[in-house]
Parts: sequence; structure tokens; C-alpha cells
Amino acid sequence: MTKTYIPAGYTPRLNRYNTQRAISCIKETFQKEFSYALNLKRVSAPLFVTENSGLNDNLSGVERPVSFDIPAVGGNAQIVQSLAKWKRLALKRYDFEIGSGLYTDMNAIRRDEELDNIHSIYVDQWDWEKVITDKNRNLDYLKAVVSAIVKAICDTNEILKVHYPQLDTKLCREVTFVTSQELEDMYPDASGKEREDLFVREHPTTFIMQIGGKLKSGKPHDGRAPDYDDWQLNGDLMFWNETLGRAFEISSMGIRVDAESLSRQLSIAGCDDRRELMFHKMLLNGELPLTIGGGIGQSRLCMLMMGSAHIGEVQSSIWDEETIRLCADANIPLL
Repeated sequence: MTKTYIPAGYTPRLNRYNTQRAISCIKETFQKEFSYALNLKRVSAPLFVTENSGLNDNLSGVERPVSFDIPAVGGNAQIVQSLAKWKRLALKRYDFEIGSGLYTDMNAIRRDEELDNIHSIYVDQWDWEKVITDKNRNLDYLKAVVSAIVKAICDTNEILKVHYPQLDTKLCREVTFVTSQELEDMYPDASGKEREDLFVREHPTTFIMQIGGKLKSGKPHDGRAPDYDDWQLNGDLMFWNETLGRAFEISSMGIRVDAESLSRQLSIAGCDDRRELMFHKMLLNGELPLTIGGGIGQSRLCMLMMGSAHIGEVQSSIWDEETIRLCADANIPLL
């Protein structure tokens, strides 16, 4: 049964031709604003990595990566689920200096994704990573980077509306920072997603911090892999989506694990076997730079700024027949 939601009275603000032009405007403008704000250089990135490298992102730990054999090299490869680990290794290999970083277009297939208005099996995002010092491993630095990203998003939105006056999305530049434990304390009887909706409705630009570890209830706010973000120094960037009437995640990001936090989180998550993988050995031995990084959803950003009701309006993917029929009946043009 489809989970697609049809907003009452919804009509796309742009036709398909101008939708494509607006998508191009958003992506070109945001890349410039974002890379300038954080001092990032664009690099090429892999679509797949070897199965035994430890470089693929395990996400929440239940998603199955798409894998295939490569007879010519005598091993298996996996389509990346994100580039959280690869980026950190690339910063070392490419000799990036402290205060500089990289970003790349990341395309992934997440075959176990539950399809709805904002989830697709195709993922497109800007993955980014920046070299920092030990002095930067604190919440104040994390908040400063989040605020810079929000400014780049809001500036892009204003430029877009100059070109397409029929788009009227309003974004709040003031970021409210809240921890996942504070949210649970405020709404103890609500689920994690319900807490996000309740809070972001009142605080339309919110960064929810410290995601991954167990809360007082014994449950985490949301799942996080133990080997990229430090669970005490990470978070999700949310905007209020007026079209869908819900909190809308644009980015998951954070200060990355150092040797101490990696070791601790691997044990908590029951993933000590990963200590023998190449990436994890390098990190535990202090051979990788300290970094901050994350992913910013390209289609999500386009949806938000264009007021789209379904992610299929801004990206090409595969949908079940019921979703296709429901969107056609509601005049929601899937690409």
C-alpha cells in the first residue's frame, strides 16, 4: 500500500520544462554558495567500492547495499550508500590542509528504502568533508558550520525566486539548536519523527543534535552508524515544509569520530569486528585527519525550494503502480 500523501489543493508551481531549469538553477547556485562558505573544492568520487574495504556507509545497519561481482578483479563491489568514510580517506590521499575540504556529487541506490513523498530508492546528494583540528571538535564549531550551510541555502532560495517569482517558499535563517534528549524530555510520549514535526512546526529551521546513542528511554532518537559521526557532535538539519506540513530533513552531518569515540561506539553498537577493516585500522592508529562532514540532499533541496509535493517531481526513479496512479490522478507529474 502506497504511503504517498496528496496535499489538499496541490498544484505544481512550474511546468516540467521550467522545473528542469529551476533544478539546474538551484544546484548551480547552491554549489557556489556552499563551497565558498566552507572552503570546499569539488572532486570526483566512486559509484562503488570493494566489499572488504570497510569504506561503504552502513547507515543505520539494516539497509542492504547493492552488490555485484567483478570477475576481472576476482572480488565483489558495492554501490555506495554514502561516502562518509571514503571522503575522509580522500582528504588524506589528496593532501588537503586544515581548514579546507572537498565536496562531490554522490549517487546511490538504497533498495530497502520505503517509498513515500520524500524517499526514493535513488539518492542524490552533495557529500562533503573538511579537515579540522582537535580544537574544533566541539558543539560551538558544529553550530557555526550549520549556520553557514543554512545561510547558503537561504541565499540560494532568494536567488531562485528572482528567476521564478511564482515560487514563494520562505525559509527562516535563524537556526534553533536542540538535542535529541531535550526533544524526548519535551515530548516523552511521541515517536522520534513526531517530536521532529511538533518542534520544527514552531521552530522552522532546526538542527537536532546528538543522534545515535540511547536516550533516557533506552531508545535512540534515530539510527546512526557507529563509525563516521561522533554521536555527541552530530545532528540533522530540518526545515518546516509547508507543502507537506511536516519537518523536512535536508542534511545529516557532524564532526567525525576520532580514535577514542570510534572505539567506544563500535563497542556500544556490537561492531567490534570492524576494527580489522582497513579504514578503521587507519583511524584507530591516528593515520586519518580529524574532519567534519555530511550530506545535503539535492532532490530534497529542490523539493523544498520549489514547494513540490513528491520527490518524483524533481528526480527520475522507479515507483510502484499505486503511487504512479495516485500521482497522475492528483496532477503530480512524476519524471
